[in-house]
Amino acid sequence: MNTLSASTAHSAALSQQEGHHGALVARGDTQLSQNAAAVYLARLAPGSRRTMREALNTIAAMLSNGEQDAVSLNWPAVRYQHVAAIRAQLAASYAHTTANKILSALRGVLRECWRLNQMPADEFQRAADVENVTGTTLPAGRALTAGEIAALLTACANDETPAGARDAAMIALLRAGGLRRAELCALMLDDYNPADGALKVQGKRNKERVVYVAGGAAEALADWLIIRGSASGPLFCPLNKGGRLIMRQMQAEAVFNLLNKRAKQAGITDLSPHDLRRTFAGDLLDAGADIATVQKLMGHSNVNTTARYDRRGEEAKRRAVELLHVPYHKRLG
Repeated sequence: MNTLSASTAHSAALSQQEGHHGALVARGDTQLSQNAAAVYLARLAPGSRRTMREALNTIAAMLSNGEQDAVSLNWPAVRYQHVAAIRAQLAASYAHTTANKILSALRGVLRECWRLNQMPADEFQRAADVENVTGTTLPAGRALTAGEIAALLTACANDETPAGARDAAMIALLRAGGLRRAELCALMLDDYNPADGALKVQGKRNKERVVYVAGGAAEALADWLIIRGSASGPLFCPLNKGGRLIMRQMQAEAVFNLLNKRAKQAGITDLSPHDLRRTFAGDLLDAGADIATVQKLMGHSNVNTTARYDRRGEEAKRRAVELLHVPYHKRLG
């Protein structure tokens, strides 16, 4: 989105009247240590920086008719009326979750403006006080069946190279541990204790949690560790074309690629790594696990996030609808 729409044209007119369009251009000699957007992005986890930079680029383009980006916009000049106009445009153009993520990035930069003494506290509070966009969306992705999970692991087992053992262990942990891709790649050998199955996971915002590896997942991981060896370093690592281990961390994109490869071999379509995380949560809740326990295992800060994975209500709705009778007679011929 490069320009303000008609619904927020009043904000553009307001900016011109007050001279803010020019004021929103950052000074060229501003050091990055004094650039609120740069400081905000530096405080984020590496995995979040690209997403939030894109969010800030979107806002900067909206405020400057596409002439500025996250770094060049003069964020201390942003005021309540600008944020209100941005919210209206986001509400009209994006799903509420995306709109609120972008607003969160904006609030984060404005907070850095205040911390850097570039914006008065009262101006920051007014600008940051704009409410979130409301709405509900169905959870993305789907849950895998037991047969699909078995087919994925069979595809790995049919690969007798080290990659087969590694991919089986990674898929097993995604399914049995509910890990995110980045969390899986960040695991170190020392994070796993085979004696009790405890696996220390580094989650978002440096929040650590412990999940437990048992059953087939523990067996798959044990097979991989025989190949990997006991050298310190990442629990999972890339392999060269000859199957030799390259002892460095894998990238999150590699998890997507290997899962896509195994899914094709297993004849499974429409599959993402997050679907395994969704399956983990849904299966635990279906089995009667306490939602607070599932929340801790998944590393959610808010139990409401975990509740989005609860499919028991959908099953209850399906059974309720089956109680209704529709007197339709199939057409002949």
